[in-house]
Amino acid sequence: MRDDACDFRRLFLSGAALLDVRAPVEFARGAFPGAVNLPLMNDDERHQVGLCYQEQGQQAAIALGHRLVSGDVRAARTAAWAAFARAHPEGYLYCFRGGMRSQIVQQWLRDDAGIAYPRVTGGYKAMRAYLIDVIDAAAAECGLLILGGLTGSGKTELIADLMASQDAAIDLEGEARHRGSSFGRRAVAQPTQIDFESDLAVALLRHRASGRAALVVEDEGRFIGARNLPQSFYLAMQAAPLVWLEEPFEARVDRVLEDYVLGLSQEFIEALGEEAGFAAYAARLRDAMAAISRRLGGALYEQLSDLLGQALERQAESGQTELHRGWIGFLLRQYYDPMYAYQRERREARIVFRGERAAALAFLRERTRA
Repeated sequence: MRDDACDFRRLFLSGAALLDVRAPVEFARGAFPGAVNLPLMNDDERHQVGLCYQEQGQQAAIALGHRLVSGDVRAARTAAWAAFARAHPEGYLYCFRGGMRSQIVQQWLRDDAGIAYPRVTGGYKAMRAYLIDVIDAAAAECGLLILGGLTGSGKTELIADLMASQDAAIDLEGEARHRGSSFGRRAVAQPTQIDFESDLAVALLRHRASGRAALVVEDEGRFIGARNLPQSFYLAMQAAPLVWLEEPFEARVDRVLEDYVLGLSQEFIEALGEEAGFAAYAARLRDAMAAISRRLGGALYEQLSDLLGQALERQAESGQTELHRGWIGFLLRQYYDPMYAYQRERREARIVFRGERAAALAFLRERTRA
């Protein structure tokens, strides 16, 4: 049998398949990229064993666990683990601390299926601690470059261009599954905080292994939707050089229309169907506008809400989306642009480059490849 894994760096860089044998409720709180949950005990069984441990001690709890997971239940779960092991011969299994549950699964695989399969030493807890250390080390040692710009200037697209050409960039909004503004919620749910941090840590680990000179990330607040950037990484971003992307106003309106109207409506329709999807998309835009109503002020909010309502009505009737340009342009000029201009003035000393897309892309590629 291959040795149990204790080299977490190699484990995550290799993208090895991970068999998570914790209970579903534990897995739902957070796991690692690509991990598959095939638990030794389901949530109810784990709960029963936990109560038994509290009331009668360890040996009684172990005995109860073996009674609950026996016979056909044990056979079915072992068969599922065996199928995973055969499909992923270079993988590893883990439980919370790399203790009893993973040892039992390892033993049953060997005894019942004739498969010797290694586990992760220290389990989930040790891997999680390692990834937190990766984020802290990257925050201290990576040469961060922050890509800023007004709403709709194409920052996320430029990050995607860098990633597509193997340049050093991480799409924080992609990892968080949120576009980062009040209107940024997607049709799909955000990952858990732990999943977000794990994905970010593995991306940082791969960046550092690539030997690139700098790392480009988009300018973000502490929170991306409901997910928050780890403190050390966020603070490093606030001190890093800033590249400011400039784009004509009409091009920015076009991009917001594409992302927040055409793209978002399509996401919801694909997820929920035509009628329900459009209704959910329209509600999402109305909710987003209402969320900033206090900052807009009553009169401006009423104007924008009315323009949005007219645009949604036209879109529902005919599929036409041009009316959306009205509220988008109004919102950019009256709300987002003044806010971003204020932030840019406060950080003027950090700006090392400003320019349109092609020039900014060339500058970032030169800096990351140096």
